[in-house]
Amino acid sequence: MGGSVIDDDWELTSPSNGVRTVVLVGRTGNGKSATGNSIIGKRAFKSKASSSGVTSTCELQRTVLRDGQIVNVIDTPGLFDFSAESEFVGREIVKCIDLAKDGIHAVLIVYSVRTRFSQEEEAALRSLQTLFGSKIVDYMIVVFTGGDELEDNDETLEDYLGRECPKPLQEILVLCKNRVVLFDNKTKDESKRVEQVQTLLSLVNMVIAQNGGQPYTDEIFAELKKGAMKLRNQQEQVDSLKGYSKREISELKDNMHRSYEEQLKRITEMVETKLRETTNRLEQQLAAEQAARLRAEELAHLAQMKSNDEIRKLREHLEKAEEELRKRSENRCAIL
Repeated sequence: MGGSVIDDDWELTSPSNGVRTVVLVGRTGNGKSATGNSIIGKRAFKSKASSSGVTSTCELQRTVLRDGQIVNVIDTPGLFDFSAESEFVGREIVKCIDLAKDGIHAVLIVYSVRTRFSQEEEAALRSLQTLFGSKIVDYMIVVFTGGDELEDNDETLEDYLGRECPKPLQEILVLCKNRVVLFDNKTKDESKRVEQVQTLLSLVNMVIAQNGGQPYTDEIFAELKKGAMKLRNQQEQVDSLKGYSKREISELKDNMHRSYEEQLKRITEMVETKLRETTNRLEQQLAAEQAARLRAEELAHLAQMKSNDEIRKLREHLEKAEEELRKRSENRCAIL
């Protein structure tokens, strides 16, 4: 579904008509596609254990819940993996926005309890904020996958976070106002799956309410929608023309589509440029942080060595003093 071709879905959608659009983002292998399948209620997205990732492009799947509410789920490849090329990421971000149409109701950041929180994942949040502005944080919900593993270990998510929550992850949870949900994507218990989805959707509804009922949009959304609406209006005008041959009508439509594709290309290039700048800045920042951390470790090591040396000298001094005291005592006894 989706892509750059205009369709009839570019209509104003709002929470009042029961439509929710959520986007899954996260590191490759964290279980984004499996989470999407849990939300949809069937194997809509390709999902299997793989270190290289199964999802190669943004994809939208839709489900209608029992209460009639429509949920659009957009699965993404590892957009913020350090190995991803900026050209690929730029195209996929524009495609994701194109699929989201009138906005995103929630951004689901997917982490896994099976893997350690990485520096790469910390940088991904900074990339999101730089590309989409600080407002994007107000739409974020943290999803932890691997609920089955915690259950096997008789652990809760609170237990896990109590022992496996580095400071950067703590800061992300604070930014998200502790909007967190645990998913077991391997469960065969339908009632458990439904309960997980309902918990997630209650958080999505909370996000919508806290943002005044408005989905997240920005200038990229606005530009894409403006171009799409312009193309549709032009198509309608062409379809209503009289006295033109099929070939002439086809040429007019081809020209309009080329114009729209050129606009998409300009927007994609803008995103790519912004992404490259963001990536370079983050790499420099992470390198500086790593250098500072190594320097701090080196200073701590030197301080420990100095402390050990001082302790050794003090011990030698005490042993020498004890030896002198013993000799004096022996000499005193000999005189007596």
